[in-house]
Amino acid sequence: MTAVQPQPQPEPPVRDALEVGTTATTTVQGHSRVPWRFLAGRAAFYLFTLWAAITINFFLPRMMKGDAVDQYLSRNRNVSPEAAEALRALLGLDTDASLLQQYVDYWGLLLRGDLGVSLLHGLRPVTEVISQALPWTVGLVGFATIVSFAIGTIGGAVVGWRRGSRLDGLIPVTTFLSTIPYFWLGLLAIAVFSVNLGWFPIGKAYGVGMTPALSAEFIGQVIRHGTLPAATIVIASLGGWMLGMRNMMLTVLDEDYVMVAQAKGMPNRRVLWRYAARNAVLPQIQSFALSIGFIVGGTIVMEMVFSYPGVGKLLLDATNAKDYALMQGVFLVITLSVLVANILADVAYAFLDPRTRQTEA
Repeated sequence: MTAVQPQPQPEPPVRDALEVGTTATTTVQGHSRVPWRFLAGRAAFYLFTLWAAITINFFLPRMMKGDAVDQYLSRNRNVSPEAAEALRALLGLDTDASLLQQYVDYWGLLLRGDLGVSLLHGLRPVTEVISQALPWTVGLVGFATIVSFAIGTIGGAVVGWRRGSRLDGLIPVTTFLSTIPYFWLGLLAIAVFSVNLGWFPIGKAYGVGMTPALSAEFIGQVIRHGTLPAATIVIASLGGWMLGMRNMMLTVLDEDYVMVAQAKGMPNRRVLWRYAARNAVLPQIQSFALSIGFIVGGTIVMEMVFSYPGVGKLLLDATNAKDYALMQGVFLVITLSVLVANILADVAYAFLDPRTRQTEA
């Protein structure tokens, strides 16, 4: 009786490296599932972080010596003791209430959207004070950060692709500019372009005597006053983006899929942007999200040098005046912006790089 010979199993077809694609292209080509487990874990982490940040935000100002009422009384000697106690009660600094009770009351006001009033700004609501300063910071620092990220990332990709060429000279130049102290860079820009050449105004967000309005004249004033501080922010931060992207490009260019694409005779432009730069930009996304979050905090030094009415200068004034309500409100806005930016970065990174959500899961 003849034994049945087992049939050889067919070998799986060898898929081309370019057909399979890279981490980024595979995600684009395939159907991306929503990583619910990954998102739930990150949401729990960020909720705990938010609670911890708000708790620190409450206790930290109260560890400082003195308070806003003491600072106010030092400038106004004719305030009666009864009025001073009424101010403390209004600002949540009533000494009759325990610190725990103040903490519970603070959470109650916070959940109702009440951030208190600012003694530094004539008992105006903190939300109103912050809402007036926030657009200036977001508009100026946000625009400068996006421009710097775009120029640095694209420039770093090109420099990394053409490694060994004269373009490598851009890296030490931009890195040197980023090491210059910002206050010195800002003062130098004012001295050259404002004082000597007279191309730009010295400071402020718009001209003296101008009334904010949605008009061509006012918008022109805002652009003219914001050009110089925005340019200094771009110059100061460009080196980091360009250097980081160039280093990632040098790593990605040694990968197999890039060499296979080049061996198949694909155009260099397609290999650069579709295969190399798409994967090299992934770490830049996390850094960019952090930068977007810290935009709300503004650049305190920039706002001091150019007398710009942003959130950074508002926080500095509130700290000097020990205005607890205003300090807590600004810190809360900065904390929320950083957390939201990190959440968006995690979600984007999970969809762009499946290894992230697989590791977390």
